[in-house]
Amino acid sequence: MAKAPARKTAAPKKPAATPAPATNRDRPKDPAPYDATPEELETFYREMLLIRRFEEKAGQLYGLGLIGGFCHLYIGQEAVAVGLQSALDGEKDSVITGYRDHGHMLAYGIDPKVIMAELTGRAAGISRGKGGSMHMFSVEKKFYGGHGIVGAQVSLGTGLAFGHKYRGDGGVAMAYFGDGASNQGQVYESFNMAELWKLPIIFVIENNQYAMGTSVNRSSAEDQLYRRGESFRIPGMQVDGMDVLAVRGAAEAALEWVRAGKGPVLMELKTYRYRGHSMSDPAKYRSREEVQAVRDKSDALEHLKKVMLDAGIAEERFKDLDKEIRAIVAEAADFAESAPEPELHELYTDVLVEQY
Repeated sequence: MAKAPARKTAAPKKPAATPAPATNRDRPKDPAPYDATPEELETFYREMLLIRRFEEKAGQLYGLGLIGGFCHLYIGQEAVAVGLQSALDGEKDSVITGYRDHGHMLAYGIDPKVIMAELTGRAAGISRGKGGSMHMFSVEKKFYGGHGIVGAQVSLGTGLAFGHKYRGDGGVAMAYFGDGASNQGQVYESFNMAELWKLPIIFVIENNQYAMGTSVNRSSAEDQLYRRGESFRIPGMQVDGMDVLAVRGAAEAALEWVRAGKGPVLMELKTYRYRGHSMSDPAKYRSREEVQAVRDKSDALEHLKKVMLDAGIAEERFKDLDKEIRAIVAEAADFAESAPEPELHELYTDVLVEQY
């Protein structure tokens, strides 16, 4: 008996592909440069100049042997800290950063004398002379370090944001880290948690182009670092970190988003450090011509000075400001050099907190 021919079964139809959206979530509004008054322009310039002159003096004291250990200077990156922190609410927002922290503390209004005393290991320092350059702290100012472990501050900053949300205090955490730290695994664990729980945090990548001695283009497969949060549905923005008004404008857009309860934002600030990674780094991985070209074309202080001159601020005012700032820095250095070192018993304080 002949077999009936096998019936052909039609292959199941594949569902039609859904085109991917241009972006997988809403975004903060496009930032615009901050429209500062002449008084605000002068305040920004003064704060940036204080950081520049303070760090130059710190470099001198390091060369004299008055500062020991590691010392990471912020020269060139002043517009980032000043622009961002000027937008924060000092009463409720919190800040955490890495080991390049002197500039952030100065931008937060912390006394230069206690910062310089900490650098020189004196008892009058903000961490009683036991933290040094990399580990400064001010609970009063809601400034939570200063951390020597690369990327550690990102997960700690996520914890600060969780605290703000848990307490319902309306505060936002700002966690700074560098382009080198952006490749650390704990950063991405923090991204995931922050977006999952819609935590009020702004992740700030200070992309100064070099992770220690390696160019970001050689160390990062995705060198447009503001995109690093996309797989976690975190919107990113790339900002000219050498323009304090652009930074302030971007900060306001990011803060508006986060304060509305929409979760975190990732900001990449394109900036540049003029000195080596630390004072022990001769920075032979880049040419003097490269550094000088940035100084000549993109220096944050010179850019702001031009804006101020266009706004009608007289050239003489800059000389007065420089004289004033140099006096403040000299006073801080004198204070630090003359302050006593910590007593030996301080080795055993601030080690353990007992909870009852």
